[in-house]
Amino acid sequence: MPQGDKSKYTDKQDRKADHIAESYEDRGVSGKEAERRAWATVNKDDGGGKKAGGSGRGKRTGHPAAHKGGENGGKAAASRSAADRSASAKKAAVTRKRNAEHAHH
Repeated sequence: MPQGDKSKYTDKQDRKADHIAESYEDRGVSGKEAERRAWATVNKDDGGGKKAGGSGRGKRTGHPAAHKGGENGGKAAASRSAADRSASAKKAAVTRKRNAEHAHH
């Protein structure tokens, strides 16, 4: 199977890639790059094309990448001291208050 050939992918994988690419494009990624990322995600999720190309059938296709959201968040905050975080929060509160005052005049 030549590189870039999508014939071994199931209809479901095809729909999945289209949906992922659409989502990337909505967030401002170029069409070509969105397509590349979408197929990379399908491959990561499902381990490549699933149509039988020899003996045996492909396994089910899940959505593991869709469950990764939020997994990596909070690392920066966790590595800072409580005093640092508190100072940041106080600064943000002052900024919000100042911005709110400007907005209502």
